Amino acid sequence: MTASLKTLLMAGTVLGMATAAMAQDLAPLNSDEEPDRMDWSELDARFGELPAPEAGTAVGGVSKTLTNEYWRSLGEGYENLAQEYDVKFAYQAAPSEGDQLGQLSIAENMILQGYDALLFSPQTDNNLQPALETARAQGIPVLNVNDAVIPSVEHYVGNVQRDNGVRVAQWFIDNTEGGKLAVIEGQPGVFAAGQRTDGFTATINEAEGFEVVASVPANWSREQAYDAASTILQQHPDLIGFYANNDGMALGVVEAVKNAGLQEQVAVFGTDGISDAYNSIRAGDLTGTVDSFPVLTGEVAMEVALRLIAGQELPRVVATPQALITADNIEQYAVEDTAALRETLLAQ
Repeated sequence: MTASLKTLLMAGTVLGMATAAMAQDLAPLNSDEEPDRMDWSELDARFGELPAPEAGTAVGGVSKTLTNEYWRSLGEGYENLAQEYDVKFAYQAAPSEGDQLGQLSIAENMILQGYDALLFSPQTDNNLQPALETARAQGIPVLNVNDAVIPSVEHYVGNVQRDNGVRVAQWFIDNTEGGKLAVIEGQPGVFAAGQRTDGFTATINEAEGFEVVASVPANWSREQAYDAASTILQQHPDLIGFYANNDGMALGVVEAVKNAGLQEQVAVFGTDGISDAYNSIRAGDLTGTVDSFPVLTGEVAMEVALRLIAGQELPRVVATPQALITADNIEQYAVEDTAALRETLLAQ
C-alpha cells in the first residue's frame, strides 16, 4: 500500500470518527422544539446571498413516494432552485409510503453515486438511519426535509408539525359551539403524525364543550381514511368535525361524510395544501387544510443544502411557513408561482 493511499484512508477514518462524535453530542431531534433554529425568511439576512455553487455540484433527493402530490410538489421545489443555480439534481422515491426497505435501498444507492449533499424525507423516524450513518462517515451533508424526523440528523428543514393540529383545533374553537370531534392519524410512529395529532387533541382538550371521541390511524391512505371515517360516523352520528393528518386522508373522509349525508353538519380539515384539497375547498366539500407550501419548502431545502455544501454553519432547524386555508382566504394563497407566494408570506 502506498504512503499516499494510507494517508487517504487515515484521513477518511478520522473524518468518520469526527462526524460520529459530533452526532453523539447532538440531542435527539424534536424539530418542533429544537432551540437551535431559525425561520426560512432570515437566511439572506443572517448568512448573505446564496454563494454560487461550484461547477459540477450535485444533490440527490430521496422522497417517501411520488404517488402523493405533496412529495411531487416538494421535488418541484428542489428542481426549481437546482435549475436556477445549474446544480445537477436527481429525485427518487419508493413505490409506496410503506416500502421502508425500498426507500433505504434508494438512499444507499445515492450515496454510492457521489452526491455533494442528500435530501432525505424518510418514511419513518428510523428507516433511513443506516443511510444517514453511511453518508455521515463519508462527510456527505444530509438534510432531513419534513415529516418523519431522524433523531440524530444534524440538519432539518420543515414546518412546525404540532402547529398544524393546533391551527385546526383553534378553528373549531373559534367557529363552533362545541361538540364531538375525531382525528384520522397518519402512520403510527412517524413524528409528523404524532405531533399533528397531539397539537389538535391537546388544544381541543383545553377548551370547554369539546370531546375527541375517536383518533385512529389510516396510514396516509385515502381508502383507509374513508373506512375509518365511515365507522366513526356510524358510532357517532352527532359528530361535528374531523381532522386528518394529510389531505389525501381528508378527501377520503369527505367522501364518507357525503355518503352519510352529513355535509352540513360535519367539517373536515386536512394538512399539506395539495391542489385536490384546494379544489375540494372551492367546491364546498373540504372545509380547509393547513398548507405547508411544499414547492416553497423544496426551494428552501435546496438552498440550505447548497449553503451547507458551501461550508456555512446553519442552525440545526430551518422552519418553513404554513397557513390555515379555508374558503375565506383561499385566493390569497392560490398563487401561480413561489415568488408571489414568498411576497404574500413575508407581508404577514
